[in-house]
Amino acid sequence: MKIGVNVPNFGPGTDPGALRSWAQTMEGLGFDLLMISDHIAITPDVAERYPPPFYEPFTALSWLAALTTRIELGTTVLLAPYRHPLLTARMAANLNELSGGRLVLGMGVGWARQEFAALGIPFTQRGRLTDSHLRDMRAAWKDSASYGERRIPVWVGGNSDAGLRRAVLHGDAWHPLRPTLPWLREATGRLTTYAGQQDLPTPALAPRIALRLTKEPVDKPERLAGEGTIDQVMDDLDQLRRLGAESVVLDTYTGDPRTTCRPQAAWQALATVAAHLAPPSIPPSPKTEQP
Repeated sequence: MKIGVNVPNFGPGTDPGALRSWAQTMEGLGFDLLMISDHIAITPDVAERYPPPFYEPFTALSWLAALTTRIELGTTVLLAPYRHPLLTARMAANLNELSGGRLVLGMGVGWARQEFAALGIPFTQRGRLTDSHLRDMRAAWKDSASYGERRIPVWVGGNSDAGLRRAVLHGDAWHPLRPTLPWLREATGRLTTYAGQQDLPTPALAPRIALRLTKEPVDKPERLAGEGTIDQVMDDLDQLRRLGAESVVLDTYTGDPRTTCRPQAAWQALATVAAHLAPPSIPPSPKTEQP
């Protein structure tokens, strides 16, 4: 199971130096995947949660691709209705080729009404637009060699029934955000049912979970996966592996933009997880003296 990290590409503490440090620190810790989010028009509803500066994901990931060598790069999630599908298909294919096949394209419908209005896109049509854009992108990649030969995995975000169905129809993986484990177990059952109804393969599971390390165990019924002591978090990852997750993305963002000015706490939490993920070193066998 691959373990990724959601990196803040927004907020008062984010600049090119911070993005570079995030990327190189995550690669150095051995994580498999670095993902960033997407907004274009930083309208008041967006800025309340994710204030500027907000680095556009294709631009930022292209730059980070040149600063890293191994870690995969992705979006959690690119908002499908915001760009023409052929433009998205071309940019994704180019980034995938330039990075040596390291792109993971997470896509979703979006939620910010004011941003949709600023872009002139009908908010109530966002689900239909996402479906048609995903179809058009797949067709473009299939029909034109100019889009590159490397296959791009598409993760479809969304915790609603529509999101699950969209993942079955258009995704290589379903990418739910910040779930609890009980809810996720039930939802994966619905995902399998929808796939069976369409006579299609069940998409892979690739959730993004919170990472909130605590000193004391968190016992509340609504505890998010990834919230609690390091033992709880490692048990959550083990349960996700047994549930069939092929990838898990850890998200340290607490919702407070001021934390982007102090990434060291997030890096320490991620280093703690990385240390527990690493296989234990095997001490060398003692040398046997020859008689």
